[in-house]
Amino acid sequence: MSRASQADAAKHREQVVTATSELLRERGAAGMSVGDVMSSAGLTHGGFYKHFGSKDELLGVATAAAFAELVDSLVRLNQTTDPLPGLLTDYLSKTHRDTPGTGCVNTGLAADAARAGADSPMRQAYAEGLSAAIEQITELHDPATRGQDEARRRGIEYLATMVGALTLARASAGAPISDEILKTVHTALTNRL
Repeated sequence: MSRASQADAAKHREQVVTATSELLRERGAAGMSVGDVMSSAGLTHGGFYKHFGSKDELLGVATAAAFAELVDSLVRLNQTTDPLPGLLTDYLSKTHRDTPGTGCVNTGLAADAARAGADSPMRQAYAEGLSAAIEQITELHDPATRGQDEARRRGIEYLATMVGALTLARASAGAPISDEILKTVHTALTNRL
């Protein structure tokens, strides 16, 4: 295979992973087909098996890619002056609620990962990504507590609370309770800083 062909193949694979990552967060695993993914990536259905052995393999790769995006954004956020309030404001926003395709993978894929078999690539990628996200959120807390059990406990608490709030807000989008959930949880977590 020529270098140009190899570069094209790598580019196409990345397009498929990106499209899958977004569709997964928008529709869930059951709500998308290989044809949907390939169409969203601007490619033909026939090329799928040049890149992946199965849809399950793709779901694992796309889940890992979505978590890599999340972890990268948390690393960048940690380099700002006051990262935790910034995270709360961005995460518990109407914009985040209304854009699931580019939103938090924890919220978007939790139910799918829970339904996936224990040895599925998706479930494995989710567990690894969740652990990495918790580590990064732990780092957002006061530098004096970094690496300590209390910081990790708070990181888990904040992530679980934010994910729960965003999930409920998305499930009730369009109703007044949706905005109320985002505002209430934002205020509660901000008051605990």
